[in-house]
Amino acid sequence: MHRRYGYYWTKLISVPLAYAAAIALFIWIGDTWWQMLSAVGFAVLFTQTAFLGHDAAHRQIFRSGKWNDWTSLILGGFVGMSYGWWQHKHTRHHANPNQIDVDPDIDLPVVVFTPEQAERDRAAILRWVIGHQGYFFFPILLLEGLSLHASSVHRVFARATLPHRSVEIAFLAVRIIGFLALVFLVLSPDKAVVFLAVQLGLFGFYMGMAFAPNHKGMPLVPKGVKLDFLRRQVLMSRNIRGNRVIDVVMGGLNYQIEHHLFPSMPRPHLRRAAPIIEAYCHDHEVPYTRTTLLRSYVIVFRYINRVGLGERDPFECPLVMQRTSI
Repeated sequence: MHRRYGYYWTKLISVPLAYAAAIALFIWIGDTWWQMLSAVGFAVLFTQTAFLGHDAAHRQIFRSGKWNDWTSLILGGFVGMSYGWWQHKHTRHHANPNQIDVDPDIDLPVVVFTPEQAERDRAAILRWVIGHQGYFFFPILLLEGLSLHASSVHRVFARATLPHRSVEIAFLAVRIIGFLALVFLVLSPDKAVVFLAVQLGLFGFYMGMAFAPNHKGMPLVPKGVKLDFLRRQVLMSRNIRGNRVIDVVMGGLNYQIEHHLFPSMPRPHLRRAAPIIEAYCHDHEVPYTRTTLLRSYVIVFRYINRVGLGERDPFECPLVMQRTSI
């Protein structure tokens, strides 16, 4: 649980340097279709910055809550996301992962995650789409980047309480308007539109592909069911096997069990904590799920399709089954 100041200060100093280098390279390359490669680079840069902001939001970087909050605000400004919007949503997810009608991550407008959601009255074409939603889930992630920006803008202008509202509005305005201006000043309109489509699409796709394996296809908990903290976090989470490359690519989210049990644990320590926590879960007969990245995507695909077809309880929580059968 000790802070890793050297690790995080290196990353924090690297962020503005990386953005300055990326913008300078973008201007130097100029008006050419080769800029689509730059769009890929910006998508990766924005996502990695979001991962770092996620660490700060969970108090992993500094002891001071204010330092972590302001770090998240600033990093969110680089990405074009509202820290206040994300914190409100993500806090509810951590408190009750995969709990029906409580966890916002399983209550989305375009994908259903429970049989009850699939059974709602809909037009025939929508029922067909939902019945095959596994095929559409990953392509839909291409719109996630646009959705994140839109949700952030909506949040900062909504009437709900939002700390640092004026700061967030300023950050979002500079990031979104400034980036659009840069792209259209350097590129011709046709190239600029394609560049933004590639950058936004890949940014959302990368974010979605990093977050989707963590809980999708894991047991769901009915609203109102009470579980102890260990089981509530471990049974609903999935780890991804891999090496340090996977750790970097997924921003530490591949250790989802450890992260949910110890949200403020610095990212570099999750790898070290994993075997200890796995052994503890084994000793206490708590299922500890770990699989490969590819296998996790297959599970997500099959699970979403099965739910869309209306199958009941495709992944029932074993503890809930035990309790409801008594």
